[in-house]
Amino acid sequence: MSIGSDGAAVSGRPASDRPARWGLGARLFAILTLLGAVAVLVTGILGYVRARDALELAIYNQLTTAREIKARQVETYFRNINAELRLLATSKMVVESTREFRAAFNELDREPLADEMRQKVSDWYGAHFLPEISRVLGKEPPLADYLPVGSGATYLQYHYIVANPHTAERRRLLDDAGDGSRYSRLHATYHPLMRGAATILGFDDFMIADAKSGRLIYAVDKEVDFATSTQSGPYRNTNVAAAVARCAGSADRSAVCLEDFALYTPAGDDPTAFMAAPVIDEGVVIGVLIAQLSDHEIDRVVTGDRRWSHEGFGATGEAYLVGADHLLRSAPRAFYENRDLYFANLKAVGTSDAEIDAIRRFDTPILLQRIDTKASRSALAGVEGTGEIVGWRGVPTLASWGPLAIPGLKWVLIAKIDSAEAFAPVYRLRQELAIVGGLALLVVIATSGWLSRALLGPLRDLTAGVQRFAAGDYGAQVPVRSRDEIGQLCVTFNGMVDELREKNTVIEGKNRENEELLLNVLPAPIANRLRGGEQGIADGFAEVTVAFADLVGFTALSSEMPPQEVVTLLNGLFSRFDVAAQELGIEKIKTVGDAYMAVCGLPVHVPNHAERMVRMAIRMVHITREHALENQVNMKLRIGINSGPVVAGVIGRSKYIYDLWGDTVNLASRMESGGIPDAVQVTRPVYEKLQDLFVFEARGSIEVKGKGSVEAWLLRL
Repeated sequence: MSIGSDGAAVSGRPASDRPARWGLGARLFAILTLLGAVAVLVTGILGYVRARDALELAIYNQLTTAREIKARQVETYFRNINAELRLLATSKMVVESTREFRAAFNELDREPLADEMRQKVSDWYGAHFLPEISRVLGKEPPLADYLPVGSGATYLQYHYIVANPHTAERRRLLDDAGDGSRYSRLHATYHPLMRGAATILGFDDFMIADAKSGRLIYAVDKEVDFATSTQSGPYRNTNVAAAVARCAGSADRSAVCLEDFALYTPAGDDPTAFMAAPVIDEGVVIGVLIAQLSDHEIDRVVTGDRRWSHEGFGATGEAYLVGADHLLRSAPRAFYENRDLYFANLKAVGTSDAEIDAIRRFDTPILLQRIDTKASRSALAGVEGTGEIVGWRGVPTLASWGPLAIPGLKWVLIAKIDSAEAFAPVYRLRQELAIVGGLALLVVIATSGWLSRALLGPLRDLTAGVQRFAAGDYGAQVPVRSRDEIGQLCVTFNGMVDELREKNTVIEGKNRENEELLLNVLPAPIANRLRGGEQGIADGFAEVTVAFADLVGFTALSSEMPPQEVVTLLNGLFSRFDVAAQELGIEKIKTVGDAYMAVCGLPVHVPNHAERMVRMAIRMVHITREHALENQVNMKLRIGINSGPVVAGVIGRSKYIYDLWGDTVNLASRMESGGIPDAVQVTRPVYEKLQDLFVFEARGSIEVKGKGSVEAWLLRL
């Protein structure tokens, strides 16, 4: 600090010489770039958000529309069946046939039944029914649990099932069994009419039950439930029994009893629902008219005949029904399109093996796969809604859900599509906006850079070059834009950088050579410790595996060969050993003459060090054989291996060596010296670890110097 003539303090460096914190070019470049970036960013974000919101709303509207259409179709299906069933139940044909079938059935029930006929029915169940039901259930149930009870039931099942000349799928074509009974005469009259009605209305089966006894006194399809009792027969706990019981107690002609889908044995354990209506004669319920409904028609409606893409659901969209028990009432899309992927998805979300096995066995996920998502819970609570949820496959989906208005059923319908597919157009828009925005930003940056460059000129380049060089970039160069003093300064600066870079390259090369030399002598972790300044490195290792290998008869062989050939032969062999050791993670310790020493399990511990070392020994024997064959010499390798604790450390100051000490090392050396050519001799610790992996031959006890008698095992190769 000095005092000027006017008394003011004058700094040793004039203020005009101090570098500005923000140069004019830098400020101009920053302002232009910031304005352009903000404009591009705001435009892109607004466009993306509005496009996403619009697409999301359109998808939700599309899903809701599809769901409502399918919901109306399902509701209409049940409403039509309801109306048709009530109309049929009040028709003269149904009332009279119910009255007459009851009387005819009771006559048969009072007649004695021949043992031969009963036996034939039993044999038929054993040959046709039990194998199929056992396949579905996964076990064979008792035959007696399913046989018809009573003379009438056995008689009718014999004539209309066992002795039916048609196949099981065409039993309904038999009008008259030809047995001369009153029942068969009635059947010949009414059956064609009933069969036609069932076909027209699309019922899987069409049955009449006696309101008093619960007997299924008539059925269009003569399945094994025909003529059985819903009160005491094998199907007393099924949903058809529940429908008969409810309607038998109601004398209301408008009453309809609908029972939800359940697995129904007579239908091959397919999901089956029943809708029933009372048959009333002079104010008294004499029977129950039953329509058997399969899941196929409802599944067809919900899946759109499995034409999801044509209905606008894309590649992952679908709609499915869920019941009050959270079980499916229609199959998901993946079940039809890709079974392997479907079951893989179930496994991935934690579905039990028992549930997956049941779906495979019954060949349907209906009433077997559980759907418990936000959508199903909300819809079963009576709430309609839309939103992004985690679907049953465990992936995010956009969904629309809501309950169905079907008296007697608590079902919900869910329409969904994977979020990834739904937002694919938005993702593409985002990419396009990013590309356009990036290009626009590049234009802004280029323009700003050009202006800044034009203002600052070569001084900015020189300043930047000096700063890069000061930061350690010894390849920094500045362009020479002019031939004036500044240009000469740039030339001088570039020359100085070139000279320093050449010197730095020489130094780096020497450092690399020293590094490679150190790593050839010591393991990398030990070398790092030495470079870190650690002195007197010595470590104890609880368990490693040590191997010694020696060329049998090499001394005699080398005496007959020129020295150069001996060195070349030995170097080629040991180099191949080194490659094998590196591949197996084994540390080579040293070579002494024609002996090779290696260890596995240090300085970095590996759990299978013994197995690796034995595999290394096997490779070494094979490598020796190949090398001997290639060089036309007779060489054999003898190897000894032992596992146990060792001490390892670095000895020496001017010429480092990393070596091992301990009884484990000594015994491994004795295993080699007392071994057999072309074989690997190991100690008990090695044998006990690897006896399940390799075939060892017990050699018995051998005399070891300093140890006495030691057990040994051989791995012959």
